[in-house]
Order: sequence, then structure tokens, then C-alpha cells
Amino acid sequence: MRALPALLLGSVMLCGVAGAADTAPARELEPVHVNAMRDPEIRKYKAILAGLDAFDRHHKLAPAVERLEFRATARKPDASPDQLAARLVGDDGFSLALPIDAGGRFVVPRSDAAASAESELELNRKRRAYRVNPDIRTPGLPASQRRLGDLRLECKVTVAIAKEEIPLFWVLAINTVMLTSDWCSFFDEKRQARFGFHADGPVTGAVLREGERSLDLKPKDSSLEVPLGSPEWSDEAVVELSFAETATGTAGETPRTAP
Repeated sequence: MRALPALLLGSVMLCGVAGAADTAPARELEPVHVNAMRDPEIRKYKAILAGLDAFDRHHKLAPAVERLEFRATARKPDASPDQLAARLVGDDGFSLALPIDAGGRFVVPRSDAAASAESELELNRKRRAYRVNPDIRTPGLPASQRRLGDLRLECKVTVAIAKEEIPLFWVLAINTVMLTSDWCSFFDEKRQARFGFHADGPVTGAVLREGERSLDLKPKDSSLEVPLGSPEWSDEAVVELSFAETATGTAGETPRTAP
């Protein structure tokens, strides 16, 4: 019986947002600084604002992270010769370019104009070519470590966005099955339920550590599952990752020293 809530939430987190984008009508775009903005992936600005609100509300989970960043990652190797680009586009010709770094990270600002124009987030790639997720990392940690409080905050933001993107009946149905509106708290060891996160590359091993305690996690390809709601692990616990080596003998990415 415990598999049902996890399957429901998994469907929402992995398919719900993308599904909403796939069923949205295509928007005719005016030429802007980004070329070939055709058939883009879309996410409602209203939902992103809900994520920004969740970040502010639960910021104590990752107090050293100054701002909420998003990260676009390719689902498959990207053969496009064009540099990845993002923007907000809305009614009456509204458009706002979003600077995006070499790692696919960008910030979405609060904007009354973007909200009034009912804007959407668009990438210059075909739909479903990229996934866009919150990316919360405490400064100073190497790419092979993820702080549990950061992951908990990522979950809060992700769920807030999902609740704005999916139909209300899905939200109510999941609340009913989980017996809580705090979906992130559902994932703990007692229920044998864990929340899935995307890693920076193929993961060969993952261990949750705090002090002398450790818990082996089960990675799958480039994702891992973490017991976010387990109260016996504090926000300072760290997930240590082992990555598969690439052809150049490296894995993951360069450690980040600033948000």
C-alpha cells in the first residue's frame, strides 16, 4: 500500500509539469535576442513565483544559499549548435531574457510585469529536450556532496511549483493518500519511501553521513533516492556521491564556491 503514494507523487514530479507544458498551445513568438525559439519547453511564471515563495519561507533549511537558482539539464546529448538560452515571454509582446551560465544555471527574478503578462519560461530547445529543476547548493561543498538541508529545500520548492502546475484534483488526491499536504515530509525510512533527485552525472554509489552514522542509498543511473523526512538526520547531514568516470577521467562538475 505504501507504494501508491510514491507512485502518485512520482507521476506528478516526473510527468506532471512536463505534461502540462506538452498540452499547452504553442505561442507565436516575436523575434528577440534568442534565435530559433520554436517549440520551447514551458513553465508558468506563476508556478515559478510559488517556488520563490517556498524558498523564502523555508530558507532556514539552507541559510547559506543566498538565492534560488534553476538548472536546465539535457535529457539526451544536445547536438544543437546554438548556445542554450532562456527567457520569460508573455502577453502583449512581453519578453525578458534570463542569463544562463555554462552549467545551465539561471535565476528567475520577481517581476510584476512578467506576472501581469502571464509569462512562461521558455528555452530555445524543443519541448522535453531539457528538464528544469531548482538547484540549491550550499557554497563550498564539492560536486560529490549534497547537504541534506539543501535537498529538503529543493523538495519544498519543487513541490510548490508542481502544485501550481498540476490540476487541483491531483493536489487534493495526493494530500488524501499521503494524509498530509507537506509532501516532502512523507519520505522517510519508517515508510521506506524516498524522494528522487537528479545528480550531476552517472552515480555508482551514494552514502548519507552525519557524524559516525551512515546510510547506504541506492542510486540509479544519474539519480538517487533520499529519506528527506527522517527526523533522525539533521539538515547538516551530507550525501556523499561517487560518480562514474567520463572518457576524460573526470566526473560530476567543478565544485561551486558561490551560489
